[in-house]
Amino acid sequence: MTDYKIKGFSVRSFLRKVGGIMGVIFSIFLICILILVGVLLAWSPGKPAPIVDENGNPLAGSISEKVWVNINGLEQGMFIKSKDINNPVLLFLHGGPGMPEYFLTERYPTGLEEYFTVCWWEQRGSGLSYSGDIPPETMTVEQLVSDTLEVTNYLRDRFHKEKIYLMGHSGGSFFGIQAAAQVPELYHAYIGMAQMTDQLQSEKLAYEYMLQQYKENRNHKMTKRLEAAPPTMTVPLPAAYDSLRDPAMHSLGIGTTRDMKSVITGVFLPSWQNREYTLSEKVNIWRGKLFSMRSLRNTMFATNLTQQVTALDLPVYFFHGRYDYTCSYTLAKDYFEKLKAPIKGFYTFEQSAHSPMFEEPEKMRRIFQEDVLAGANNLADIH
Repeated sequence: MTDYKIKGFSVRSFLRKVGGIMGVIFSIFLICILILVGVLLAWSPGKPAPIVDENGNPLAGSISEKVWVNINGLEQGMFIKSKDINNPVLLFLHGGPGMPEYFLTERYPTGLEEYFTVCWWEQRGSGLSYSGDIPPETMTVEQLVSDTLEVTNYLRDRFHKEKIYLMGHSGGSFFGIQAAAQVPELYHAYIGMAQMTDQLQSEKLAYEYMLQQYKENRNHKMTKRLEAAPPTMTVPLPAAYDSLRDPAMHSLGIGTTRDMKSVITGVFLPSWQNREYTLSEKVNIWRGKLFSMRSLRNTMFATNLTQQVTALDLPVYFFHGRYDYTCSYTLAKDYFEKLKAPIKGFYTFEQSAHSPMFEEPEKMRRIFQEDVLAGANNLADIH
């Protein structure tokens, strides 16, 4: 390389110094990455924490496990937790699509394991059940409903129960209510938390509310962004609205929880902190999220459940946060009033947004104890 000198300045020397500095920066960056990976590996043993007594010893008769089961030809993972293995069984269907919620119970304990043997199943293509080998064409609503019924039968057989309880949250309620409608004799009751109804209409109501709130708050920047990106009543939702939706909702306290202002700090970071997942399983939480969203979301958003499921031949309970605009509180209430069932109960959680079991767990447990397990609706707002 020819060395050019200008008034004593050496280009070759300068490039060597720059190259040396860049090499040092790259080395520091690489070391930081290796340290981060090492910390994540050390923090990800992937073993379920035992349920312990007051002395810190494993509680006799309890269960705490992570297990994979062949469900309709695919190995699917789940956490099963209970203080007493003889408790009634509750199958929990997480939201999303493709967003497991078990890892959030570390930050937001539900206490459900006190009364139930809880199965936190991670659905086909999600979290523990994600695999790059899953054919995208198998990711259908019909398949997820069929999987729900197969997991139900696995739990019935394993724990020797004629019936179990079925609870769906948000996206999980989309599959759950259809499974309960198809084979009601498998379940003591269906519980819909943040029950999906007509999601495109829900998005319209959420948009109108957010726009009004940002105008009243004189947040001109967000008002202009929303005005430039309205949702449509068709799928897929416009990319401009979709990218704005979550941060706009969480900033107003109408997203995942009333006090969660960011999905990054409220959901993403906790997913890496839970020690009961291995590092590869934590990566798969987010790979599965993207995979499931691409496969299922448009169909779910385009389906009006209020027309598809009009009656259930079993007790039905809806838990809904007053401030929930992710799945409209108003639409869920209207749907509930029209839904036919032998026993019904609608419960408003006055301090909650989208996740009452995380936001008001004491109230939820009381409803489970006094109404759901008793087959009653005495605490309900609407019977």
